[in-house]
Amino acid sequence: MAEVTRYKTPPFRLSFPALFEAQSFDGGAPKYGCSAVWTPEKFTDKDKALWAAILKALDEASLAKFKKKLKDLPDNIKKGLRDGSEKADMAGYGEGTKFASITTKMKPGAVLLDGTPGTAEDFYPGCWCRATVTVYSYDNKGKGVAIGLMNIQKIKDGERLDSRTDAAADFEGDEVDSAWLEDGDDDSLLD
Repeated sequence: MAEVTRYKTPPFRLSFPALFEAQSFDGGAPKYGCSAVWTPEKFTDKDKALWAAILKALDEASLAKFKKKLKDLPDNIKKGLRDGSEKADMAGYGEGTKFASITTKMKPGAVLLDGTPGTAEDFYPGCWCRATVTVYSYDNKGKGVAIGLMNIQKIKDGERLDSRTDAAADFEGDEVDSAWLEDGDDDSLLD
């Protein structure tokens, strides 16, 4: 079996997570994954080196399969890495961001910063993560160059990108009328 090269990503905002239960899109086979949203202008020197390695791998995969660099591929070939301005109407995306749908058929490992296993509640849209990924090209039902997800690590919390709120916070300090807490099945409170 050929050895697969893994790359570590720079930190990204997590969007559309499907890390614990595979989801099917457009009638395709169920996959695990997420959308990773990067802001390259915020990269540290270490992040820039990680990013450069991924960009080089995308170009190499594109050249090997399609004989053109990623940026020179025609529109009918998916590029795997897209400009965030394409989704400027969505929270977390926009000018200055890049994003990729990183997916896998196998359930990825999902850990917290200390290496302990994470849960679906830990990996919410908007938290900051990094991942180990692969880069590959394909020419089957469609054509393109893609980033595949291996494992993901949450590195810190961030502002949610969806409208979900914390249930405990929604009800904190809001007492339920004691009449509702008494035993019995009396619907007279509804009159």
